Amino acid sequence: MTVRDPGLTELKFRDPGRARALAGTLARVVGDIGRDRVSVMHVCGSHEQAIARFGLRAALPRTLDVIMGPGCPVCITDVPEVDEGVALARQGVRVATYGDMLKVPGTSMSLADAQAEGARVEVVYSVAQAVDAARRSDEPLVFFATGFETTAVATAAAVLQDPPPNFFVLSAHKYIPPVMEIVAEMPETRVEGFLAAGHAATITGWGVFEPLVARHRLPVVVAGFEPLDILAGLVKLAELIRDGRPSVENMFPRCVTKEGNLRAQERLWRVFRPIGGRWRGIAHVPNGNLRLRDEWAHLDARRQFDIDLHRLCDHAPPALVEACLCGDIMAGIKAPTDCGLFGRQCVPGAPVGACMVSSEGTCRIWYQYGGHPELGGYGAVCAR
Repeated sequence: MTVRDPGLTELKFRDPGRARALAGTLARVVGDIGRDRVSVMHVCGSHEQAIARFGLRAALPRTLDVIMGPGCPVCITDVPEVDEGVALARQGVRVATYGDMLKVPGTSMSLADAQAEGARVEVVYSVAQAVDAARRSDEPLVFFATGFETTAVATAAAVLQDPPPNFFVLSAHKYIPPVMEIVAEMPETRVEGFLAAGHAATITGWGVFEPLVARHRLPVVVAGFEPLDILAGLVKLAELIRDGRPSVENMFPRCVTKEGNLRAQERLWRVFRPIGGRWRGIAHVPNGNLRLRDEWAHLDARRQFDIDLHRLCDHAPPALVEACLCGDIMAGIKAPTDCGLFGRQCVPGAPVGACMVSSEGTCRIWYQYGGHPELGGYGAVCAR
């Protein structure tokens, strides 16, 4: 049994008093910058969820614009990658994937559409569950693997644990640091600093961001996901912008180190290699996609199956897709409310764009919390 030292004070990461104090400090620092608009970007759907859920935007100074960037792995899974999964399923191959991938639109169909036609598309909650499903049958099973470094490490671990010969991986995994470079280089970007995701940095370490800071002279602050984590991270980021001091600061030291999880990194890069590829609606991202190395070709669905994408050409893409602004939203150029489809033709039950599909998508989060999620003022900050 653990006995708490009575002399220690428990730190509560949802403490309203501390939240109000941090919000006041943030307002002063942003005021010291002295501009009408200061724009920073976080690249994590979990950050956006927390900001919306706890009403943090109501506590932010009006001159601080906190933009969600391409931090939703479902949202940036590119159309051809979805098409590959759909084509395999329609060819009779069992496909297992995470639940939030089902409604992501491809060129003309989603995995849910293929499932409605009778294709065997199964929802799993982990790669281990997909491996177990393969073990229970002799027929091929393709795991449509999505997500950033955090879930890619889990996929790599499964590959290294001698999965059954009927288990295959269709990798759509992505690697976050390269896309931050793309955002920093966009001519229309308004981003003056980044709030980096604490869970991804637990794997990569905060040192991975030092080259970006050196090249683009933009500060990066690693932050956790509780209200106080986010507010403290924004205070530090605003201080760096105010002082003209581009550096990497770790505001999540209870989980993140400079080096990161070296064992997880070894597994990740033993199984995967980074290659260039498109992120949906954004751009070609050099080294932004993770694909299986040649050593694991026998598990690579792209090499072991003839994936016929031509059959999908018989179905015309929905007309509304052309009006979707998901790409601009994920790049931080537009907000969901700038899109004429948002909350009208595009809703969670019938999403037009990928940003409305996932619980980590900006449009889905804003829809769930009522348009622009400015809820409740200071009293709502840290409400449970």
